[in-house]
Amino acid sequence: MSAAELDAIYLTLLLAGTTTVLLVLLGTPLAWWLSRREGTLAALIEALVAMPLILPPTVLGFYLLLLLAPGSFIGSLWQQATGSQLAFSFQALVIGSVIYSLPFVVQPLQAAFSRVPQELLQAAATLGAKPFDQFRSVVLPLSRRSFLVAASLGFAHTVGEFGVILMIGGNIPGETRVLSVALFDYVESLQFAEAHRLAALLVAFSLALLFLLYRSNRRSLGIGA
Repeated sequence: MSAAELDAIYLTLLLAGTTTVLLVLLGTPLAWWLSRREGTLAALIEALVAMPLILPPTVLGFYLLLLLAPGSFIGSLWQQATGSQLAFSFQALVIGSVIYSLPFVVQPLQAAFSRVPQELLQAAATLGAKPFDQFRSVVLPLSRRSFLVAASLGFAHTVGEFGVILMIGGNIPGETRVLSVALFDYVESLQFAEAHRLAALLVAFSLALLFLLYRSNRRSLGIGA
């Protein structure tokens, strides 16, 4: 395996790990809020969160590129604060990945939070537990498996991103050239042996992660050995 491929693997894992941490930190309160609210506003936010599931990645990437470009308000502030542009940077990949993978974390957590019996929260409240204590002592223990599923899906989905990544990050070695972009680069230059190697690596990773998740889920339900 070449040094360029090792760099792409490192960037991919760094991007997926950073994105997953941010997704859990941001997605947990959002999922909790959505699980406790009804009405038009909650439905609108839920729809916005779910849009990456059906929106073409290039569409999302195009608007993110406009949002992060040096001439935009956000891009201009970033350049003034850091001296470098936000678009076509690793930081841009993180922003795009968080938005693109958000539903894969929020939806499993929201479903898990919705299943928590209200009676347990009320009982904790009568014992003097504040809302945060209720969440920490009641909701989190009952949702451990959903956190594992959400984090795993967020990580795996980030590893496999392509359209959004290419639009806002381009193909800069050591900066934005992740595995999916490196694979595209090999195919575009007709280096099929190298493309097979990276594609097989991504297939093996995806299959192994899903296998472990489904096996763990079946065991928790008492299905099979």
